[in-house]
Amino acid sequence: MRKVLLSIAAVQLFLCASAASAQPEYVSIEMEINVDSPAAQVWSKVGGYCAISDWLNLPCEITSGEGGIGTVRSLIGGRVIEVLVAQTDLSYGYTQPAPEEGFYDLYHGFLEARSLNESSTKLIYTLMLDVSNLPDQAAKDANIARRRQMFEGALASMKDLAEQ
Repeated sequence: MRKVLLSIAAVQLFLCASAASAQPEYVSIEMEINVDSPAAQVWSKVGGYCAISDWLNLPCEITSGEGGIGTVRSLIGGRVIEVLVAQTDLSYGYTQPAPEEGFYDLYHGFLEARSLNESSTKLIYTLMLDVSNLPDQAAKDANIARRRQMFEGALASMKDLAEQ
């Protein structure tokens, strides 16, 4: 009887620990920059699915698809794979597929050129991901800060490209 009770207690402890570690913690990182150029012109310079190579200085290759939803881009020689999951005339959204092994952070990115008036545009870049795999709040904050710094730099590069 004692073995049965210990087994039940162990299973309950395991289930509680699993449930606690399985709770996702989604964060959204929203960034924007104003550009002195019409939205269509901005998008023509920075909105291509592999234009990331121009404004984030990453090697990019389309490995599947023709530019519409479902198109796959490979960054940094295949180290990062991203799938186009949303698209309008002046925006797109993408995700990174689940890895074969390890934690899946459900990473999504969305880039939009929003017209403010005839001659100016707001570029908006939003990232969403699960940071529950990180050990503590300091690690989560550092991860978010690193991503924000990288993509705010990308937005500044997009602004420079679009205003040329």
